[in-house]
Amino acid sequence: MANRLASATSPYLLQHAENPVDWWEWGPEAFAEAKRRDAPVLLSVGYAACHWCHVMAYESFEDDATAAYLNEHFVSVKVDREERPDVDAVYMQATTSMTGHGGWPMTVVLDHDGNPFFAGTYFPDRPRHGQPAFRQVLEALVEAWTARPDDVRRVAATLRDHLARPLATAPAPIGAGEIDDAVAQLARDYDGVHGGFGGAPKFPPSMVLELLHRHGGERATAMLDGTLEAMARGGMYDQLGGGFARYSVDAGWVVPHFEKMLYDNGLLLGVYARRGGPLGERVARETADFLLRELRTAEGGFASALDADSEGVEGKFYAWTPEQLVEVLGPEDGAWAAQVFEVTAAGTFEHGASTLQRRLDPEGPGGARLERVRAALLAAREQRVRPVRDDKVVAAWNGLAVSGLCAAGTLLHEPRYVEAAVAAGELLATLHTVDGRLRRVSRAGEVGRHAAVLEDLGCVASGYLALLQATGDPAWLTRAEALLDDALSRFRADDGGFFDTADDAETLVARPRDPSDNASPSGLSATVHALAEHAALTGSGRHREAAEQALATVASLARQAPRFAGWSLAAAQAMIDGPLEVAVVGAPGPDRDALADRARRTPGAVVLVADTPSDAVPLLTGRTPVDGRPAAYVCRHQVCERPVTTLPDLETALSS
Repeated sequence: MANRLASATSPYLLQHAENPVDWWEWGPEAFAEAKRRDAPVLLSVGYAACHWCHVMAYESFEDDATAAYLNEHFVSVKVDREERPDVDAVYMQATTSMTGHGGWPMTVVLDHDGNPFFAGTYFPDRPRHGQPAFRQVLEALVEAWTARPDDVRRVAATLRDHLARPLATAPAPIGAGEIDDAVAQLARDYDGVHGGFGGAPKFPPSMVLELLHRHGGERATAMLDGTLEAMARGGMYDQLGGGFARYSVDAGWVVPHFEKMLYDNGLLLGVYARRGGPLGERVARETADFLLRELRTAEGGFASALDADSEGVEGKFYAWTPEQLVEVLGPEDGAWAAQVFEVTAAGTFEHGASTLQRRLDPEGPGGARLERVRAALLAAREQRVRPVRDDKVVAAWNGLAVSGLCAAGTLLHEPRYVEAAVAAGELLATLHTVDGRLRRVSRAGEVGRHAAVLEDLGCVASGYLALLQATGDPAWLTRAEALLDDALSRFRADDGGFFDTADDAETLVARPRDPSDNASPSGLSATVHALAEHAALTGSGRHREAAEQALATVASLARQAPRFAGWSLAAAQAMIDGPLEVAVVGAPGPDRDALADRARRTPGAVVLVADTPSDAVPLLTGRTPVDGRPAAYVCRHQVCERPVTTLPDLETALSS
């Protein structure tokens, strides 16, 4: 028998629609019911591709006895963190405050006003590895709620006050010295053996890599290239189908947590495309093809994720044994493929299976052989049971995918990537925009009811500006301006920073405001990028000033933890460099293409390409060809150099 979640639109909530738990969606009705029954609220937060969410569901939420206890003593509320990042942010802050760590599944117990008094993450069905069983935790909470209500109120009040406490850092400008210091600190955290930063588990540092790319210099470039190479050659990258898994459980990028997220792949697609070179171009092309093949929806958007599990086993879809290679390829090619992809008899993963790695690229005839082998293995893999796809379209993550596809399409000269980006942008501009305001999610062509949060506005605005640069269509500038006006009018804080929710959003126990980048850019850093790009394209001092003021509010974070401020620092670096603005104008052809390609390979540059001048975009106003030849106009810091028509002169202008 289905519960209330059967009418939900979130794939994650629908995964729990057949649970015996009497789940509620987040909303005032659930809290009214809790007050009527004088029961605490158990809040469970996760997402559709979360492996340990599946485990806890199987062990506890599908268990009749556990469900009966929950139904008797709690009002249980299930939240998709990807659909309600505001709810997730507030209670994740409570969880990390109480336990010192966070993650999903997240389990929080609340009073009737939404104040948390207990928090944790995954709890097993029986005591294990020093963790109490979930049932033991529930029984202790019921005892506290009924026998020690004063203690519950005291803890809830303390946490409520902590969550409502405003940021205490004084704004300060971020200049070249601060960025140099951040790069030096990153160098101390850099893994010189395996690439990346820190130890296991190791996450793709997408936003930090963009900072390193824009900063340049020997040290930054070594960290950039070392990490890009290591990630692309390890098991975290899908060597057959392209695209990156969520993270590596080891320090050497060998064994991933196999879920594939849109935000990771949108970000990394752009980084690899902009870095270029044989490896960068190959990985960008394969990752873009993965997005179009496996994540694109019928409506033209991009689905959120692919699950880590298939047939109830994590990684089964992606891992191989030597025997399986031989079965598909035959003895000779199978043995060769095992050597190339480091598939061993002992296995590098579980149950004697291996993840596929590609530490070297075979040359000459070996390259053609590799492509034939990859195609055969990919075709065979397509016959396996596929991981489930979370097919909801999240605005922010589609904005990141649009930006990545525009970079790949223009730099790799693949119009179909730009065409896919345009389709996704149109979906955001039409279906996701209701009464002039952006909404966060849609699914199967139906827009959800939840309003966009700041990261949606920032990432989508940047996506629109990327589409402007890729297509020259000024409609994208108008759409970006509308989102940025919304951010400035309804999300801005008194100190120049931003809240993550609008001033008319649902009131939670605290108004979330987190400037730190995590798996994807923070709302603040995403919005700063869009503000800075808009200012470069239009010359708007208002937008540049807003970007500078917002950056000043993260100076302390950038100084203390640059790994969590990479996107903000990347924006700051571009602004310190000008930002560099390039207009290339002239008749289409090899001469214009050469100028445009060189300009687009400049880290952090804003580039527009057009046949003729246009007043619709200020950067193109008055820009004409020179003596009938395509010309490039290079500007920085509100100062423009003379137009140039040759690559050597453009090189000089870009580097001066």
